[in-house]
Order: sequence, then structure tokens, then C-alpha cells
Amino acid sequence: MGDTTNNNEVQKKSFIEGLASEYKKIVWPTQDTVKKQTIAVLLSSVALGLIIAVLDFIIKFGIDRILVR
Repeated sequence: MGDTTNNNEVQKKSFIEGLASEYKKIVWPTQDTVKKQTIAVLLSSVALGLIIAVLDFIIKFGIDRILVR
């Protein structure tokens, strides 16, 4: 039974060491890159929202025209 406790401790230590080594490999983006990507996401979200709104208006108008006749 003491063997499994020791094995678990070794696995936890190995996991933490592996996690630390992987964390050191992370390449963080520069502030300028984050700003550019944030602006790109916001603009594309607004554009997609506008496209959906226009399509929704067209579909509603078409359904109203069909149902009125």
C-alpha cells in the first residue's frame, strides 16, 4: 500500500514538472498583436450581425408578403 502512495507522489511531481516545462514554451502575443486581433474580431462580429439583421429583415418582409396575399 505504501508503494501506491509513493507512486502517486511521483506521478504528481512528474505531472507538475511537465506542466512547468510546457508553460515555459508558451509564446505570448505582443500588446500590438492583441489589439489588432481584438479589433478584427469586433469588426467581423459587427459585420456578421449586420448581415444576419439584413437577412432577417428580408425574410420577414418576404413572409409578410406571402401571408398577406
